Amino acid sequence: MKKLFLYLLLPALLLPAGCKKEFVNPNAADGGEVIKSAEGLTALVVGLKKEFSVGATSALYNAVSANGLSTKELYVINTGNGELAALEAGKGTVGGSNAFLNNIWSSCHIVKNNAQLLIDNYQNVREAGTTEMIRVYGHVFKALAIGTLAQYWENVPTEIVRADDFLAGQRPAYKSRADALQEAVDLLNAAAPIVDATTPSVFFNTKVGTDIDIKNTLYALLARYNLMLGQYDAALTAAGKVDLSKKSVFKFDAVSPNPVYRTSLVNNNTYNGLPDFGLAGALLPDAGDGRIAFYLGANTAPVKVLGFFKSDADAIPLYLPGEITLIQAECLARKDMLTEAVAALDAVRTKAADAFGVTAKGAAYSGAADKDAILLDIYRQRCMELYMSGQKLEDSRRFGRPGPNDPGAERSRNFYPYPTVERDNNPNTPADPAI
Repeated sequence: MKKLFLYLLLPALLLPAGCKKEFVNPNAADGGEVIKSAEGLTALVVGLKKEFSVGATSALYNAVSANGLSTKELYVINTGNGELAALEAGKGTVGGSNAFLNNIWSSCHIVKNNAQLLIDNYQNVREAGTTEMIRVYGHVFKALAIGTLAQYWENVPTEIVRADDFLAGQRPAYKSRADALQEAVDLLNAAAPIVDATTPSVFFNTKVGTDIDIKNTLYALLARYNLMLGQYDAALTAAGKVDLSKKSVFKFDAVSPNPVYRTSLVNNNTYNGLPDFGLAGALLPDAGDGRIAFYLGANTAPVKVLGFFKSDADAIPLYLPGEITLIQAECLARKDMLTEAVAALDAVRTKAADAFGVTAKGAAYSGAADKDAILLDIYRQRCMELYMSGQKLEDSRRFGRPGPNDPGAERSRNFYPYPTVERDNNPNTPADPAI
């Protein structure tokens, strides 16, 4: 087993109920049992899903929260919640000690490093449909971790430093966010032929579950990250391979509850939603838009967020069908294929059926036929369709919406400062962005 230095934290991997509890320590001595068997490696897959999605320290909860407050999707109910209030205020009030940012950072690095264990050790299993899926999950979750970090920080350390090298003074180098996103794309591209050619074994599905449709998730993430890189042809190709009737979700229950609901929404003392998704002016939703009732209920202040955050047992999607269609619309518009872009846009605007029930049930686009107007409505639709998905900060920058120092600012930060614990332990850490 390769000795890998797990940056910041060592994860505790809990196997599903009824199984023996295992603690996975990537710094363990050579010969660790976890990476030698199908049982151990599939348990590690389960652990990756839980690390990314379960609890108040998960990347999922903290990304939804920080992104929502930075982009006016959410508001802080009790300003005594200082770190949340700082994210809402933005600019210089957000510091490197902010717990929400530290949690995104550490959770993603735990996932990234343990996903590498799957990539390095999948060949220890010799079972068709299990061996390949262990490798694919390693690629997908490493890409998800890196891609998530790249949405919030200008530079990302994707390098994994082995324990001996760390003790000798080596620290992870940083990549620009564009290079980090390209690494995520490369990981997904490498796994695509494998997932295309492989049916998961019964053993794998039994141990890991079928809540994530890994093939469609891979292509959805490939479309997402290629779009962020401005690689529109590649994004269109990947989006075209996503089956919009399939679901991929993080599942929750009474033991591992939906973290957004349980940590913030159930107590009416942390944060909640804003009327009209926090949109104003030309971005306001149509009064009868079906997504208002889905996400915002009565849409009157104080809003009680619904959608995927109504109870402990609500599953949270890894991506939505509407995201994929809007990726197609945006790529086509940016390629000046405006007629085709409007057709994809209308597929979202008029949608009456959806795997998750996210349906606008509205009218077709009737605005100006120029590129800027069409792109504006694509952004508007993303704000509603993908509400509280953690993507709006990236979207706001990409569409050139007013930033923190602009009149009518729509976001309180452009990128986040690096965690203080990272700066204190890694001299390669770049300077923090001003905003």
